[in-house]
Amino acid sequence: MNVQIWQWALIIVSSLILFLLSPYAKTTDAFFKATHKKKAPSALWLTGSLIISWIFAKSITNAANLGLDFGIVGGVAYAGYYLSFTVAGIIMYQLRVKGGFKSIHHFLTSKFGKGAMALFSILIAIRLFNEVWSNTMVIGSYFGEQGSAPYYWAILVFTALTLAYAIKGGLSSSIFTDVIQMVLFSVLLVIILGAIFSAEEFTVNEAVTSGVWSFELGLNLFFAAIIQSFSYPFHDPVLTDRAFLSSPKVTRKSFLWASLLGAICIVLFSLIGVYAQRQGMAGQAAVEVGKAFGVIILLVINFIMITSAASTLDSTFASFSKLLSVDLNMGIDLTFGRASMAAIAVLGTIPVFLDAEILSATTISGTMVIGLTPVFMFWNKKVPPISFYLSVLCGILFGFLLVFNAFPEALIFTNGKYADLLWVNVWGILSCIILYVVPSWIKK
Repeated sequence: MNVQIWQWALIIVSSLILFLLSPYAKTTDAFFKATHKKKAPSALWLTGSLIISWIFAKSITNAANLGLDFGIVGGVAYAGYYLSFTVAGIIMYQLRVKGGFKSIHHFLTSKFGKGAMALFSILIAIRLFNEVWSNTMVIGSYFGEQGSAPYYWAILVFTALTLAYAIKGGLSSSIFTDVIQMVLFSVLLVIILGAIFSAEEFTVNEAVTSGVWSFELGLNLFFAAIIQSFSYPFHDPVLTDRAFLSSPKVTRKSFLWASLLGAICIVLFSLIGVYAQRQGMAGQAAVEVGKAFGVIILLVINFIMITSAASTLDSTFASFSKLLSVDLNMGIDLTFGRASMAAIAVLGTIPVFLDAEILSATTISGTMVIGLTPVFMFWNKKVPPISFYLSVLCGILFGFLLVFNAFPEALIFTNGKYADLLWVNVWGILSCIILYVVPSWIKK
C-alpha cells in the first residue's frame, strides 16, 4: 500500500507541477506552432523534445523486454528505429528548402491531390489514436493487474492530468514540458543504471557481450527497423510537426542529434532487460528488476515510465489538434483546438477497456505504412497521382498479411522471432516501389 501511495503521488504531483509551469497559449501560433515571444524553438529545445517524445513508455518497455529476450542485441535492434530521425531530418530539409513546402499535407496536396492528403490523414489519425492507449496501458500496469480497478483508475487519472496541461498551452506546453521530462529521464536513467551496475554479479563487459548477433536472436528485428525507418517517421505527426517549427538548418541539426542520442538512450535502457536476463527473471523486465532492487528503484522506474508516457501523450494531443485545425483546416481557433485534444483523449482511452495488445502498435502500424517509402524517398520524381494510391494501398495490404499471418513462408529466408516481420517488409517495400514507378513508365 505504501508503494501505491508513492506511485499516486508521483503521477499527481508531477502532473500538477507541469500544469503550473506550462505556458498558457493565448494565440493560435503559440498553441499550434509553439512560438514563444515570436521565436521558434532553439536547436537544444527541439532536440530534447524530439528525443523524449519518441522515448515513450511503450518504447522503453519494449526495449527492456528485448534486452531480456536477446541481450544487448535486442536493444540495438530496437534502436534501429531511431534512424527514422536521420531520414526524416534530411527529407524534411529538402522538402522545405528545395520544394518550398510548409508541411507534409502541403506537399501531398500539391503533388498528389486532396484525396491523397485525406488518405494520409486517416493513417496518421490511426497512429495518434494508437499512441494514447498503448502508452497509458503501460502506466496502468504499474498500479495493478490488467482489468483491475487500480489499473483503470491510474490510466484515467494520468490521461486527465496530462490532458489538463496539454490543453493549457498546446504545442508550446508540449515542447516546454518535453525539455523538463528529458532532463528527468536522463537523471532517472543514470540512477537505474547505477543500481544495476553496482550489483556485484553484473559488469559492463557482461552487458556488452550479452546476446548473439544472429538473425534468430535479434537481427531480424534490427533489419526490419532499418527498412521501416524510410517510411515510419512520415506517418508520425509527433515527429513531423516538429520538422516545420524552426529554421530548416536548425531542424536538420536537431533531427540528426536526436537520431544518435535517442538510439543511445534506448540501448542504455535495454540494459535493464539484459540484467534481468542474467538473473534469470521472466515477465516484464522493468517491473521485475524494480521489484528485485526494492521500493526506491521500483519507484524510479515507475517515474521514468510516467515521464516518458506523459511526454508522448501531450505531444499526441497537440498533434491531433493541429491535424484537425491546421492541416485539415476544420477551424484554426483555440476553442476547437482544445476540444480536439479532449476528443482524442476520450477516444484513445476506449481500447484500454477492450484489452488491446500493447506490442502490436509499433510493428504493425510500421508495416502498414511502408508504402510511404517511395512517396518521400523519391519526392521530387514526377509521377501521376495514382502512384501514391498504388504504393500506399500495397503497403496496407502487406500489413494485413502480417496481422493475419497470411504471408507465404516460402518467401521468408531467415528463422526465429520477427523473421516474418523482416521479410514482409522486404517484399512489401520492393512491391511498393515497383507500383509507384510503373505508372510513370506506362505514361511515357
